[in-house]
Amino acid sequence: MFSKRIEEAHTIAIGGHVRPDGDCTGSCMGMYNYLRENYPEKTVDVYLEEIPEAYKFLQGTKKIQHEIPGNKSYDLFLCLDCGDQGRLGFSAPLFEQAAHTFCIDHHISNQSFAEENHIKPEASSTSELVYHLLNEDKISVSTAEALYLGIVHDTGVFQYSCTAPSTMRVAARLMEKGIDAPAIIQNTYYEKTYAQNQILGRAMLESILFMDGKCIASYFRQKTLEFYGVTPKDLDGIVSQLRNTKGVEVAIFMYEISPNEYKVSLRSSKDVDVSVIAQYFGGGGHKKAAGFTMTGSVHDVLNNLSAQIALQLGENV
Repeated sequence: MFSKRIEEAHTIAIGGHVRPDGDCTGSCMGMYNYLRENYPEKTVDVYLEEIPEAYKFLQGTKKIQHEIPGNKSYDLFLCLDCGDQGRLGFSAPLFEQAAHTFCIDHHISNQSFAEENHIKPEASSTSELVYHLLNEDKISVSTAEALYLGIVHDTGVFQYSCTAPSTMRVAARLMEKGIDAPAIIQNTYYEKTYAQNQILGRAMLESILFMDGKCIASYFRQKTLEFYGVTPKDLDGIVSQLRNTKGVEVAIFMYEISPNEYKVSLRSSKDVDVSVIAQYFGGGGHKKAAGFTMTGSVHDVLNNLSAQIALQLGENV
């Protein structure tokens, strides 16, 4: 069905979720490069918010559009790595106006909101799903680089439990296209600026353990981010580092996006399904990685979270 939709469309838009991460960027740019290279007669545009600087080595990123041109509509809108229409952000009107919509995603919270949906929660990443929808023989180095980046980021460099043998086989085939895999991993996943390392250190230093060491939390108010001169994109990886603490089942990291409104990221190690918790508070995600936005004080947020975590752990708060 996917190939049929591509063949029939003359104009195609690609969009991903707000605050694009590695998998969102990788899947969108992989799809964009593949379509541009194999269907030069079609009009293909990609719509994303600003992506991290480290991802801009990918071919085609200079063509990313950050706003909608006037009176633009498409035959097909491809929605990638996005759990619901609201998460599309500024590109949502294009989704609504498109003649046909097709969603490719691996979020367990996805409610199949597009006309046609390819949702596989068991997949490591949307980038892995995109790979399987494409003709492997026609995947170029530029497409392979983007998809590999997406898989690397959503698997935590192949260490998260979502990494299956099939994931490793896809990664191997992408490497066989001639990409520089070590450079992609180092330059986009591990390498941090001095300010990013400073803010990570402060998050660890000011973190708190609770629920008998099963939970760890850290947070930043807006003034702290301003002091270090960092943006939300610079906070990637903090919650995963918190989760690496021995004995921790759930890691919580949150930062203030407006007065008393927090973006909350959750990670779990084994027993807790954080997607259920995130959905309870109006968010979504995966079993071991999810998020949501909540209004209230830090104390309020942590109290509400503790109650939901305790329900899954079978404990009293």
